[in-house]
Amino acid sequence: MTSSIAPLPTSSPVPPVLAEVVRSGFTEGHHRGSLVLLAADGSVEFALGDPAAPVFPRSSNKPMQAAAILRAGLDLSGERLALAAASHSGEGFHLELVRTMLAEHGLKPDDLRTPPDLPLDPVEAEAYLAAGGVREPLTMNCSGKHAAMLAVCVRNGWDTATYLDPSHPLQRLVGEVVAEAAGEPVAAIGTDGCGAPLMAIGLVGLARAFRAFVLAEPGSAERRVADAMRAHPEYVAGTRRPDTWLMREVPGTLSKMGAEAVQAVALPDGRALAFKIDDGSTRALGPVLARSLELLGVDAPVVSRIGRAPLLGGDVEVGGIRAAF
Repeated sequence: MTSSIAPLPTSSPVPPVLAEVVRSGFTEGHHRGSLVLLAADGSVEFALGDPAAPVFPRSSNKPMQAAAILRAGLDLSGERLALAAASHSGEGFHLELVRTMLAEHGLKPDDLRTPPDLPLDPVEAEAYLAAGGVREPLTMNCSGKHAAMLAVCVRNGWDTATYLDPSHPLQRLVGEVVAEAAGEPVAAIGTDGCGAPLMAIGLVGLARAFRAFVLAEPGSAERRVADAMRAHPEYVAGTRRPDTWLMREVPGTLSKMGAEAVQAVALPDGRALAFKIDDGSTRALGPVLARSLELLGVDAPVVSRIGRAPLLGGDVEVGGIRAAF
């Protein structure tokens, strides 16, 4: 009997495999996606998939959002500026500084438009719940960025109730900064998990933007953001996060992950990378990032630490996720 079900047409090629899931010597799954590596002169050195196709960089856009906040006139530096570009873990020092940044501008945690959430770091979330904590806008990982957005609105007399509207003066400026840094127009505007407008660019553009930040003139908004993130990486991520490890252990590196398995990195000489794992699985981020760094010539113990993604069978390691390129 012949089936009457026709195969669905495919509108684009299947992305290549970036990582394999290997359990007990058996490959039980794959993670596909696109990736680009830039040489120090900004040329494409290596690519997989379609790195020119637009993606939502998610929180990898945060350095550009922080630069827009500076351009709009808010004078941030040090830990405060790093936290403005952060997907923080919800550790005590993160939450305390968010409260401080809000209070410095006459704002309260209730002014945040972030959705209520638990700390991003599982260890912090368990401790927070054990202490009787509940989901709050303050503990959402983007609250530092939102505190800075609210603060620049207060500084400029802009409406704080609509600071997340794509037509708001701040968000229009963010779009301009993203396009300028990426060297390409914003392909689409969506809404990020935190509620902020989200600008789509290609992975080549994302890598180019990170490269532009580390090579920017000292004193520029872009360089100030890069310098603050690199000097205070624990405020960008947390004490148990790969972005922190990489920026701490490979001096001059700028690194920022985003939800749905996006990662962007720039080295101080202009080499850069960006990738997105198609299925959004963050468990493959570490192995793909580690292999990408190796291809860029980064030789540091932190690379193997980032690349470890073991799979357990009971309490025993029986395999892992490994890069496939």
